Amino acid sequence: MVMSALMLKKLSGFLRNRRATAMLLVLPATLTAMPAAAQTAEKAAVDNHVDHYYEPLPQETGAAGLKLILRRLQTTGRLMQVDAHPDDEDGGMLTLEARGKGVSTLLMTLTRGEGGQNELGSNLFDVLGVVRTLEVLAADRYYGVEQRFSRVADFGYSKTPEETFQKWQGHDIPLGDIVRVIRTFRPDVLIARFSGTERDGHGHHQASAILTKEAFRAAGDPKRFPEQIAEGLQPWQPKKLYIGNVCGFGASTCDAANYTVKLNTGKEDPLLGESYVQFAIEGLRHQRSQALGGVSIPKGDRFAHYKLVDSVVESPKDSEGHEQDFFDGIDITLPGLASRLGNEEKKVPWLRGELSRIHQRIAEVEHNPDSDSAKSAIALLSGRKAADELLQRVRQSSLSDDAKKLLTRELETKRNQFQQAANVALGVKLTATYDAPPASSPESAAMAVPGESIAVKSEGFAKSGIVVSAKLIIDAPGCQRIVEGGMSRDKLSTAWFDFRMTPCATAGYTRPYWHRHDPEREALNTIDEPAYQTLPFPPPPFHVRMEYQYEGLAGSIEVPVMVRFKQSDGTEGEHPLAIGPKFSIALSPSNSVIPSDKRGSTRVKTTARDQSSGSEAQIALNVPNGWRAEPAHESVEIPKDESKDASFQVFPSKLEEGQTHIRAELTSGKKAYGEEYTVVTREDLGAFYYYQPAVQRVSIVDVKVPRDLKIGYIMGAGDDIPTVLEQIGMNVKMIPADKLASEDLSKYQTIVLGIRAYDTQKGVIDNNKRLLDFVENGGRLVVQYNTLGSFGVPIDFNSGKYTPYPATLSRARVSVEEAPVAILDPANPIFHSPNEITQKDFEGWVQERGLYFMSQWDSNFTPLLESHDPGEGEQKGGLLVAHYGKGTYIYTGYAFFRQLPAGVPGAVRLFVNLVSGR
Repeated sequence: MVMSALMLKKLSGFLRNRRATAMLLVLPATLTAMPAAAQTAEKAAVDNHVDHYYEPLPQETGAAGLKLILRRLQTTGRLMQVDAHPDDEDGGMLTLEARGKGVSTLLMTLTRGEGGQNELGSNLFDVLGVVRTLEVLAADRYYGVEQRFSRVADFGYSKTPEETFQKWQGHDIPLGDIVRVIRTFRPDVLIARFSGTERDGHGHHQASAILTKEAFRAAGDPKRFPEQIAEGLQPWQPKKLYIGNVCGFGASTCDAANYTVKLNTGKEDPLLGESYVQFAIEGLRHQRSQALGGVSIPKGDRFAHYKLVDSVVESPKDSEGHEQDFFDGIDITLPGLASRLGNEEKKVPWLRGELSRIHQRIAEVEHNPDSDSAKSAIALLSGRKAADELLQRVRQSSLSDDAKKLLTRELETKRNQFQQAANVALGVKLTATYDAPPASSPESAAMAVPGESIAVKSEGFAKSGIVVSAKLIIDAPGCQRIVEGGMSRDKLSTAWFDFRMTPCATAGYTRPYWHRHDPEREALNTIDEPAYQTLPFPPPPFHVRMEYQYEGLAGSIEVPVMVRFKQSDGTEGEHPLAIGPKFSIALSPSNSVIPSDKRGSTRVKTTARDQSSGSEAQIALNVPNGWRAEPAHESVEIPKDESKDASFQVFPSKLEEGQTHIRAELTSGKKAYGEEYTVVTREDLGAFYYYQPAVQRVSIVDVKVPRDLKIGYIMGAGDDIPTVLEQIGMNVKMIPADKLASEDLSKYQTIVLGIRAYDTQKGVIDNNKRLLDFVENGGRLVVQYNTLGSFGVPIDFNSGKYTPYPATLSRARVSVEEAPVAILDPANPIFHSPNEITQKDFEGWVQERGLYFMSQWDSNFTPLLESHDPGEGEQKGGLLVAHYGKGTYIYTGYAFFRQLPAGVPGAVRLFVNLVSGR
């Protein structure tokens, strides 16, 4: 993916601010419930604030925070950018618009990056998509934008938009999702991050711009995607369309004819304390799975260029055809809302005056020298009240539904912004926490179980003279229960609210609202909860709202209920309390490769967890016909909030090459459970849950392995190849990279470097000579793909000269997994021992053939395979072998790290041959 020139300090995390600021006068607290799935994507578009799962950034508090919100209050401008993957976004531009100008800004990322690589570990496919969703949300927190996604998946690198659309089943699925977001968010300005040309590189990049251009007109056409109109959405025509990447990424200059708008994202903002692009970089650094943790941008001018390619309004331009701003020609003042009604403004002659009066409230705060004073708070709460009153008047007016929709959207946004600003001015804060001791880790943090009661403690802080009450809101699929709550009082500066809540027995679990049955081959997600479609995740199911009165004016603040845990540094962290199953059951390993000549049994382990009271359960395995498991079932006592393992021996029957599966099931009482969940998190990120069936996918492979071979494996970024090699009977020992200097390498016949070892393991770089000496003395070294080095990557593979003879690593890759493969040296022993390799062994590969092939090499290297994508020239640098001294050096860019865990038979056989030769 393209590395944008954008973007971080560490997130402040989830630590709670426990400092009370003044006296609260407390009113009785109540507990209420909202209809299930009430917070849809459309409602989220109205809630014009970023990620409320985190504590505010320092810049969002105090006088600076109030001034940032005032910027948003002063404009009704809406901007939406569309890109393809997390990390594509132009964070500098987004931050300038959202933070610098106060524009309501939304980023729509078509995929979740689930087909990419992972610098931090072996998590790939859909669980990587959850990681990257969390990463881009952490980045969005700095940009100040909302986030949306489409249904299409990142299926790996694509060289053309034609292949991309073929995998995405045409244009209409992602186009419909973009149109849906346009019709809910209603942007004035629509921006494609890319140009839609070959200049964009990645086929997903090109496709995202092509689709954005189509969506500009399609969103305003009621005949396009009429099912959305039937749902209650209305057509929306953005005013202007821009495209990006008009000068090429990293270009320091741009021809004046190539752009319409030029924005200086390197300009410093006194409220942020640095430039827009530097502030954005602080967010981008959270995208560490993409090696962006070390990105930095020096001070100085840095420009973003965009070209206007379609418009339904006239905008002033200079002699070179340049605009000053995206919103030139569009009235984005609050009173200017009235002019957007056209002839319908005559139906509401009072509207412009009322909007001007609301705008006056903003001016009162802006001109108040003591910006966090009680005077400002009164003006802000008065503005909220005026917006509420005008909302009611608009709803009761004779305006058309479309006109009402336009006005209510903006007035609801302004109401929320007035409220956020008032809370900052008054120092109003609220916390809500599951009342239980902190868990030992985020992975073990408790979840709420349907039908079982838990306690919630909430604390409110504010300045003196504020009268408050509180409500606990349950907003979960299938849950519409009202439960009474209580209240207690502690110090005069703090209000304490105590609740007991019981999620409905039918409440849905907190989980992704999308899934793929076969992530390694499918390029579209199935939507399980349409109410949440396009949101990053379903919203947290439990919230506490504190309502208050100040000088006779109403205000409120709402936060999710959190659950506490200990972080690795000993501090306390939090993430939103979720709803989960009473029991979860996991089966490991999740993938198993069995050689077809296997004799005897294999061991399968189950891990069961009880989220609530602790109880007895029965665990059994469902195995293929003719197989048997011993014991037939296992009874386990599972302590509360702990896990319990059970082991089974599985005896296969006749083994023929192919795939099957083993399923685990836990039964307690009359209810059966067959899923496990993983808490996906990192200390610099939020948290979410990834569910998958308790299934072991079994691949039976006809493979011969040498029994006397000892392999040393040095892990790079993380892969599961060692596990597969052990499953088929090979002797593999892991060698930590930091122990490489002292390890006796002579006891191994073969050493394998995991993927990206040179850009993730300093020990490999420092001891490369030891590895080459190992080869020279008769060993075999298999080096899997590495990268060239980029943002955040400390090395350049080519300048390091790590190979025994000169060779040049490139970005060349074969992205089509079905691309033909030619065997260039058929007589080479690698194709004959211990397995005979034929063309059939290149069938059934997943996602891609390979990546980061060599482009040039010394004559001592022999290329063994050739493969290339359709329409491209020959690529022979994916598998090179050289004799060096008494041993053998092999470089392979072929994607064995994807094929072996997927149990692709031919890839397993070929890899065994690579590591087995003498």
